[in-house]
Amino acid sequence: MIDALTANQAAALAAKLARIEVAAVYPITPQTTISEKLADMVASGGMDARFMLMESEHSAMSALIGASYVGARTFTATSSHGLALMHEVLMWASGVRRPIVMPVAARTIGGPWNIWGEHMDVITERDVGWMQFYCENNQEVLDTILMAYRVAEDPSVMLPAMVVVDGFILTHTVDAVDVPEQGLVDDYLPPFRPDPVLNLDDPRRFGLVMPDWWTEFRYRIATDMEGAKERIREADREFGRIFGRRYGGLVEHYRTEDADAVLVVAGSAAGTAKEVADRLRDEGLMVGVARLRVFRPFPSEEIAELSSKRVVGVFDRSYTFGDGGAMYNEVRSALHGSDNIVKNYVGGLGGRDVTAAHMEWVFRNMLDIADKGLDRRVEWVGLRDGSGRW
Repeated sequence: MIDALTANQAAALAAKLARIEVAAVYPITPQTTISEKLADMVASGGMDARFMLMESEHSAMSALIGASYVGARTFTATSSHGLALMHEVLMWASGVRRPIVMPVAARTIGGPWNIWGEHMDVITERDVGWMQFYCENNQEVLDTILMAYRVAEDPSVMLPAMVVVDGFILTHTVDAVDVPEQGLVDDYLPPFRPDPVLNLDDPRRFGLVMPDWWTEFRYRIATDMEGAKERIREADREFGRIFGRRYGGLVEHYRTEDADAVLVVAGSAAGTAKEVADRLRDEGLMVGVARLRVFRPFPSEEIAELSSKRVVGVFDRSYTFGDGGAMYNEVRSALHGSDNIVKNYVGGLGGRDVTAAHMEWVFRNMLDIADKGLDRRVEWVGLRDGSGRW
């Protein structure tokens, strides 16, 4: 069934289709309408789940860890300072292997105060042991939440997942979304049946590890996160078989095969990059887009396939105070030893639009440095004073 939905509405419907059993939430802009939609469906009897409005995001994540221990499929949503407030519990959730799925309406973290979209909140949490999926459009939000459950709950993975939704750009924008039939979703996503579960008749100790085993626990998380790559590819292939839509696994390669310059980009800005790439192709310029769908686990193998390109650009919708952006540094690491030029671009911060003009400038700049050589400075795209550089 095709319906006109915001990404937030699509996320809530995905939770219903996944037959979640416990939702614990706390409102924060711009994810609040996810929680409101869930509350409406539960209150009307259209959704069979326990809905809990908590006193904070920290409490919401804590409640879901407990619910997951007794075998419930769990769900929440958050954003920005709410995600930051969850920080210590995010690490707990991954450390004790709870496959919670959480859409994050990505936006700024103050100060100064700003509620608009960027990736700084999710990038800040990139190393807490959660998988991270980045969505280009509203359809992908719904579909990715279903895929995230399938991967997260796989016995070989058992790790939580964030589904990143660009704040306001997707969360509050209406688009046509194909809502799948419940029976097909049930075929794709089996019930959550973890082993072991918390059982008062069979008491066990959960969550305490002494120094002689701590390293091994971390090693297992690292190896299972790496193993999740193949589970993600399988989930994407099976989703395509059942629903007729696929997203390329961890990285979507768009016109990259014969490209001289390829831009790596995540989230909604990828759609603009593809449109501009098509236009420049009509001019005879050999450019392409590698859309980063998954940032954790990082798809090193797929990125390494770009090693033959003259220039690889990386567009970060967040910033760091180190040597370039977070996505740039991961891409540069994956391409270490290759002869191509790797260039960093930062833009779209604080809700600023990433326009076709911006993307055209990025592509042309990449082609320019292919001939002139790498300028190591990070390019800040679309600055008001027109400087465009850091």
